Amino acid sequence: MNPSKRDEFLVFGSPDIREPEIEEVVKCLRSGWLGTGPRVARFERDFAAYKDVPESQVAAVNSCTAALHVSMIAAGIGPGDEVITSPLTFCATINAIIHSGATPVLADIDPITMNIDPIEIEKKCTSRTRCILPVHMAGRPCEMDSILSIAKNRNLLVIEDCAHAIETEYHGKKAGTIGDFGCFSFYVTKNATTGEGGMIVAKNEEHIARAKILALHGMSKDAWRRFSDTGYKHYFVVDSGFKYNMMDIQAALGIHQLARIEENWNRRKELWEIYQAELKTLPLTCPAAPAPATRHAFHLYTILINKQRCGLSRDEFLDQMTSHGIGLGVHYMSIPEHPFYQARFGWKPEDYPIAMRIGRQTVSLPLSPKVTSNDICHIASLCRF
Repeated sequence: MNPSKRDEFLVFGSPDIREPEIEEVVKCLRSGWLGTGPRVARFERDFAAYKDVPESQVAAVNSCTAALHVSMIAAGIGPGDEVITSPLTFCATINAIIHSGATPVLADIDPITMNIDPIEIEKKCTSRTRCILPVHMAGRPCEMDSILSIAKNRNLLVIEDCAHAIETEYHGKKAGTIGDFGCFSFYVTKNATTGEGGMIVAKNEEHIARAKILALHGMSKDAWRRFSDTGYKHYFVVDSGFKYNMMDIQAALGIHQLARIEENWNRRKELWEIYQAELKTLPLTCPAAPAPATRHAFHLYTILINKQRCGLSRDEFLDQMTSHGIGLGVHYMSIPEHPFYQARFGWKPEDYPIAMRIGRQTVSLPLSPKVTSNDICHIASLCRF
């Protein structure tokens, strides 16, 4: 028997679901209203309050992918346009651009922050560039002042991918409220979860109004407003939309997850700092400390495994930790590593050398409110090569 193996596998990103969420879901089930309705409306109000924006500037959807896609369509981005984004992101960022009809353009990342490098953005701008899509990687904010300066000089839109960045702040501004749009994820592994879900924040209320229509088939009224006790209301299809709406049964989770967002952020910050202390003397690369005048969401704790320094490769490390009962993540292999994008755009990993190197070395260690301090110390002990 391996004495260092846990009795129970530590699932990476397992959500912290408590009784208030469970009770709210049960109430939702008993209410007979499972689709988009009063709980989604409440979740939108609560999220708008958390982000210090009017309720008229937010729209709940069924994923961050949907949020990105709908934001681009609502803003009029389409065929012939180019959208510059990071090569170190989840495929959804790229796919949303493709589905809008626009062309994704990659700009390499900063080796320390792992966020898109504004200098590289400048190099990739052309007469067809319409939008910059920065990704706040792991919850660390991008250099938004520089990005906004580029956007202003070139009359570009900025859509923030905030899938990792619910709590993130940059120079006193909340992530998702800095650019023209902010797109959030409530996927099961995120800092606040609805199982599946997303949210759009937009500065332009006309954009958010169109986004809401686009997210539900292009209809002028949703089911809650059609079938309520005030009487049936006819709807009209006013746009060619999508099936991207959030359900009340999802919002029932999100209402209480959002209510504990600061409590959970503080806990993840504690765990993040334990990792930093336990791993700092080891031959791996720990994440950089949060930058001054910013707030890190502490969504991911990512280390880099360099075989020359550590004596084993990243993938060997993944296998070793799995054998000890520890679930890990990889965020992410660089986008040009994937065959589809190579075939579609001719992208090569070596054309984005920093993203390529980090994508081949990165490992995300467990970091959630369910993880204990003892878990962190045990994981750190397994990292002693």
